[in-house]
Amino acid sequence: MTHSGAMQAAGGTTPVDDLEFANSRRALAGWQGRLWQAVGAAFIAWHLWVLLVVPADPTVSRAAHVFIGAALGFALFAPGRQGGSRIPWHDWALMLPCLLIVAHYALDADGIEMRSFMGPNWRDLAAAGLGILLVLEFTRRTAGLIMPAIATAFLVYCFIGPWMPGPLYHRGVELAPALVEVFGNNGLLGTVVQVSATFIAMFVTFAAFLQVSNAGTYFNDLALAAVGWARGGPAKVTVLSGLLFGTISGSAVANVVASGMFTIPMMRRVGYDRATAGAVEATSSTGGQITPPVMGAGAFIMAEVLGVPYTEIALAGLIPALLFYVANYIHCDLNARKAGIHGLPREELPRWVALARRAYMAAPLVLLIWMLVIGFSPFRAAAWGIGATIVIMLGTALAHRLALGGQGAAAAIAGAARETAGAIYGALSGSAREMMQLIAVCATAGIVAGVIGLTGVGGRFASLLLEIAGASTFLAMLFSMGVAIILGMGVPTTAAYAIAAAVVAPGLTRIGVEPLVAHMFIFYYATLSAITPPVALASFAAAGMAGADLWRTSLIAVKLGLATFIVPFLFWISPALLAQGPLPGILLAVATAVAGVWMLACATEGWMLNGPLPPVLRLAAGLLGLSLMVPEGYTDMLGVAGTVALVLYQRRIHPAGRPEPAA
Repeated sequence: MTHSGAMQAAGGTTPVDDLEFANSRRALAGWQGRLWQAVGAAFIAWHLWVLLVVPADPTVSRAAHVFIGAALGFALFAPGRQGGSRIPWHDWALMLPCLLIVAHYALDADGIEMRSFMGPNWRDLAAAGLGILLVLEFTRRTAGLIMPAIATAFLVYCFIGPWMPGPLYHRGVELAPALVEVFGNNGLLGTVVQVSATFIAMFVTFAAFLQVSNAGTYFNDLALAAVGWARGGPAKVTVLSGLLFGTISGSAVANVVASGMFTIPMMRRVGYDRATAGAVEATSSTGGQITPPVMGAGAFIMAEVLGVPYTEIALAGLIPALLFYVANYIHCDLNARKAGIHGLPREELPRWVALARRAYMAAPLVLLIWMLVIGFSPFRAAAWGIGATIVIMLGTALAHRLALGGQGAAAAIAGAARETAGAIYGALSGSAREMMQLIAVCATAGIVAGVIGLTGVGGRFASLLLEIAGASTFLAMLFSMGVAIILGMGVPTTAAYAIAAAVVAPGLTRIGVEPLVAHMFIFYYATLSAITPPVALASFAAAGMAGADLWRTSLIAVKLGLATFIVPFLFWISPALLAQGPLPGILLAVATAVAGVWMLACATEGWMLNGPLPPVLRLAAGLLGLSLMVPEGYTDMLGVAGTVALVLYQRRIHPAGRPEPAA
């Protein structure tokens, strides 16, 4: 699950990191590189120890999570575009206050807790002020300028409230109370960082172990064998591999980088244009963030905020994720029909017999899902998944050495153990690398949450939503959608969801939306911001890899994901699409929604079955698709009748076996 590397684009190389956020990772060499790997591996090992063996004081562990992470971040990420291979003196200097803040919390935890009632001393204020500044710089380096700018605007709002108009007015706060509140357990070191230090750290580590074990390659091979031969096969492989890889990765751009180098050239080879190839990769990769069981880091925050088991969140996300990938697959099929694109030769595809021999590669993921379903905590489930991955790595290394021959069983076991230990070390240090951005954005989102709690602006936003809902509840939901997408533009999904949940969710619940529905509504639009222009991080990354136009790639990605822009409104109307309610109602809602997704795809692609749809029929197909997707009896009957009529007409005009070329 790596973000690193430079991908080939038109006219040269485009670093995908730069497309996701403005940073420059250092390629640390020599003793500095070895030191960073060792400290990073120890950092993740400490998280596992605290989570699984000996719990630590929550506030101390949060402070260590953020500021040891920040120290590692200042070593790994340069302040400008030039990364280099050495850590300059000024970044060593930035690490010192990070470690002093950790020491302050570790050595005076009881005193800090007592002074939360009595008032802070100068060390508390210094730690808070310095800590906020360090986190803002840490986030700027790892996630770009937008997220720190948002947090800074909220911080400024603390002090200019008396001069703000209308609902933004508040009486203002003094500097010392503001620092303590924004930095403490209600702000920077609050719930969002708690989730980052527990759930997110555990599942990022699990994903890193799966990647080291080559599970990602196995999933790609599985997708190739399943659909690579079909019409438009490489695009369908991209969709399926995005679904499979999404179960172990919650970052859209990470998915693009991990699979795009393989899938985009494969799509280009069979005839897809650059923009479409990039858009298919971007859209399918974005879907990974809404795919159970991991669903991206934001879903863990949602479970903590709502106070419900994570399995309930994963179950609620199952049907919308299915609709997302069904829509993607249908679009790819229709696009291939229009363009006459065929699949890959079967002789070039992986053999099912060989894949069956490697089926054990999926065992850690299957074990994780099974343990979550039967009620194990996410920590224990992920820990067992990591253990299973280690067993697989050890067994694979031992089998390889024994197959080569030339050494005894004892020597083979010792060599396999050394190889596995090296892989474990690599997975731990790799996990630390992937945690950097998540730690930074979660801490910065905590700053925003602290300001919202301190100033009460969240309540004022809720009042604004109530006023809009007085005219139309639909308009209030539309407004909330816009806020979530705008907040998500240019920032990682985790941060987008965390901020939108703090700003928008209270207002939605006050207008009568169920809390789970409200948070899932926000979560989906925060996720879809990754493919929504004008700042579409996943689309831009995929366009860079494909050498395509950024805007055209983004617009095609929106078309591919159009059904998912509608689904949140549907589960607001009827929670059946969140697996809430009686089973027959859920199954009926799923069946009609799938049919609606197909009709909507036909409308947007302008193609149905074997021929094109003229404009009037495209409009009719779109309306019928929406009618089928709305989970109501009368709309379903209307949609089914209209769809049957349109299909019969299309079959008569464009008989099977005589597909017409696209206009």
